[in-house]
Amino acid sequence: MSWLVQPRLVNGPFDDPGLFLDFRFGRRAILFDCSDLGPLSSRELMRVSHVFVSHTHMDHFAGFDRLLRVCLHRPAPLHLLGPEGFVDQVEHRIRSYTWNLVGAHSVDFALEVAEFGQGRVRRTVRFRAQRAFSREDAPCPDLPEGVALREEQFRIDAVALDHGIPSLAFCLREPVRVNVGRGALERLGLPIGPWLTDAKRAVRLGRPGETRIMVDQGRSITLRELFGEALRVAPGQAVAYVTDVAATAANQDAIAALARGADQLYIEAVFLERDRFLADATRHLTAADAGRIARLAGAKHLNVFHHSGRYLESPDALREEAMLSYRNLDGGSIAAPLICSGRPADP
Repeated sequence: MSWLVQPRLVNGPFDDPGLFLDFRFGRRAILFDCSDLGPLSSRELMRVSHVFVSHTHMDHFAGFDRLLRVCLHRPAPLHLLGPEGFVDQVEHRIRSYTWNLVGAHSVDFALEVAEFGQGRVRRTVRFRAQRAFSREDAPCPDLPEGVALREEQFRIDAVALDHGIPSLAFCLREPVRVNVGRGALERLGLPIGPWLTDAKRAVRLGRPGETRIMVDQGRSITLRELFGEALRVAPGQAVAYVTDVAATAANQDAIAALARGADQLYIEAVFLERDRFLADATRHLTAADAGRIARLAGAKHLNVFHHSGRYLESPDALREEAMLSYRNLDGGSIAAPLICSGRPADP
């Protein structure tokens, strides 16, 4: 099975939250949250095209400075999206530096910063190196409600949840996955090459079977000839990310809708159920909450993180409680592997 992205937690489950989505084919990556980025190499950070920030508590946004420093001299822009008020917060971070060495002579690196509120992208601004990162208004994308980014291969859905402040949750969804059978290509006498990208794109766009795809100079093939043997369509990948939310009924319903049928759900499990009073006081989820929500969403695999350091002496307890809730909410049993390791954090 060929997934569009390979997701992995940036840090261990007791450390700062963050998810790195590495595109399998293409020099690109996406970040959900921008906390401690130490485990990521500069080469990996240079591939980041978009950063989706849940909220700007320090343990979710402290890595912005390193990311900016690494990307500063590249020509491709860096897109950031966060909750309402995010544009001003990013501008304050930028203004804390002196920019006398950038200007008209610089590589025209740009930060494109957007805010998501009331279900939509509401505000977008641009900060360009050639203008010493002064603020410029930019047009907001025309996107449906609940969508933070839409491209040909995938979209990013978003929802604002209650953490005492708005905290955004995200889900990358690939509408359809097009797989290539290499053995079938050999049988058809077709090479592996860039033409396959064109064929996949035509399938995703719903082109008719008579559509011809140029294989190489002087040779083409129709989509109908490719289907059933060389090309197969399967449901697309979905990866959801949820952190820093209160255990309210409204949050539970919104998360379950966002992460419906997700292949991978990454969700915080900060406290054990026995410490419910701490979870309620800090507006976080217990491990049992995380498991119950994953089950309600029909998530295929559950990954818990953002654990409180109070459980370092029993590091598997949160994972085990989450899995028990995930498997037994309505009497079913779903296996989902979890790995728990890392250094202490202080949520």
